[in-house]
Amino acid sequence: MTDAYTVSDGKAVAEGQQELVDFKMVTFTLGGKDYGVDIMRVKEIAKFYHFTYVPNTAHFVRGVYNLRGDIISIIDLRSFFNLPVHEQAEGEPENGLILRLENNMLGIVVDSIDKVVGISSRQVQPPHPIFGDINVKYISGVAEYDERLYIILDVDRIFTREEETDENQPSIQDRIDKHRPETGSDGSGTASPPATPHQENAKQSDDTEVQRRFLADGLQAFSSYYVTPANHGWFSRRVDEWVAERRANGSEYQLKEPADAEAFLRPFFSRFTGAFWREAYLEAFQSQLHATEATVYQVWNPGCGSGHESYSIAASLRVRFPEKQIKIWAGDKDLLKISTAPNLVFTRNEIPDEWEQFIVEGKNGIGFNSELKESVLFEFSDVLSAAAMPKLDLIVARDLLSFHKYEDQERILERFDEMLKPGGRLVLGDNEEVIRADAWEPVADGPLSVYIHR
Repeated sequence: MTDAYTVSDGKAVAEGQQELVDFKMVTFTLGGKDYGVDIMRVKEIAKFYHFTYVPNTAHFVRGVYNLRGDIISIIDLRSFFNLPVHEQAEGEPENGLILRLENNMLGIVVDSIDKVVGISSRQVQPPHPIFGDINVKYISGVAEYDERLYIILDVDRIFTREEETDENQPSIQDRIDKHRPETGSDGSGTASPPATPHQENAKQSDDTEVQRRFLADGLQAFSSYYVTPANHGWFSRRVDEWVAERRANGSEYQLKEPADAEAFLRPFFSRFTGAFWREAYLEAFQSQLHATEATVYQVWNPGCGSGHESYSIAASLRVRFPEKQIKIWAGDKDLLKISTAPNLVFTRNEIPDEWEQFIVEGKNGIGFNSELKESVLFEFSDVLSAAAMPKLDLIVARDLLSFHKYEDQERILERFDEMLKPGGRLVLGDNEEVIRADAWEPVADGPLSVYIHR
């Protein structure tokens, strides 16, 4: 199975950021072509290991399935559209989706599941009879994404009772319901025999991998967050927590809107994001500041945001090395934040007591004195195209790698490698790590993710 961090390159997401991403679809293949279904009609991704066969049903009805106590019908979408069906090896699961239709659920079997794609609804074009494999009335539109053309199916028209090709013929749903087995009082019905321990373990493993893959795609589509080796450890742990949390409160684990992605990522961000560093975290950072013979301590803080982090670095260095000149290049692509950072105001209870020496009262409130402010140069810049700087003693780039695609993460780390002095420190996000460790020696102690440049 494709690794979670290689399922898509994010090209279309990056190119489409100028347009509103207001339509998400789960994509899959049928007969060698790419299809999509509105994510709002998808309850979950599934691996079907076994069905209970129901006699005298239509050829495309594979049987019924016990989905955690709910008995649902399983439709082979390939057979339904008279497309080739590849025989599965014995014991090999079928790829599928669980669809939510009005008050019903049913499963569909497809060739393979691809990913979650987010596009602007303006990109969806009307269907055309050229797609001869499928009746055009079952297609809601077509859309191009990342140089692939997706046929978007209208599952409501395909499966609801109202859609009938002949008044004298029962609808698809009626033909399913006619042969649905009765459910026992325990809710289990006769849907499927008990799985063996081996089958159950394999099913759980595959289900988890599918969950991870689709959550990774959802994070990329909604938040431009890329699951790579830099964060895969945290992501794997978070998937387990997320699925357990969502099932416990009866919610679906899939990410269907930006708010879902935001909730998933909330524990990812480093401590004191958007605030001044405090307490043990600040002490841990200061303990990692290595002494140098140079009179100027050179620092780069890409992705500095509102400036709280940059000033935390500046104050820490000033406390640790009062005799040195401090020079911090602080950059960010958020123009609003970077333009207000130089004149940041705050209250006394937001900063540690030891920073009292660096603050002054102004007409707009409390701010930092000119000495500390002059040590930080804020500029609008992208980490991939920032201006040249001298060799650096320290780079602080918390939570920055994860919001760049994999190849750009490699480029960023290569640049860090080129710019840091031997023995210099690299600080990544609390839940990030370097992709390849050949140039870096990790520092295991403390709450920060710190690396020494070899």
